[in-house]
Amino acid sequence: MDSIKAPALLAGRILLSILFITSGWGKIVGYAGTAGYMQAMGVPTILLPLVILTEFGGGLAILVGFQTRIVSVLLAGFCVVAGYLFHYKAISGTAGQEMMDMMNWLAFMKNITIAGGFLALVGAGAGALSADAKLGKA
Repeated sequence: MDSIKAPALLAGRILLSILFITSGWGKIVGYAGTAGYMQAMGVPTILLPLVILTEFGGGLAILVGFQTRIVSVLLAGFCVVAGYLFHYKAISGTAGQEMMDMMNWLAFMKNITIAGGFLALVGAGAGALSADAKLGKA
């Protein structure tokens, strides 16, 4: 089983990073729209540069396996907070809103699940196919 550990960790890092790199990039090119959405959800827009750095920068770090354990802790926390602010709080419980409530519940649970993937990286590290391994920190 050790023969699949490095490629499996690499594949996991790639799959986890795709969401964050593309989402961060989307916030860069759609800055004004993202700021408006954050404001509508009651989140201060002054946090948007930090969100972009977390998503885009953190996604790139996970992709190459740099400081994987630290970045994974940060992204796990980010997932939980973002899931709560943008999905869990949006569940209304109002009659006629069942479909939107279900979509928000699923999105919240996906955020929690992704956080679990990052916590697995905290425990396993980046693996042999990573910048961390090249730096002797895997």
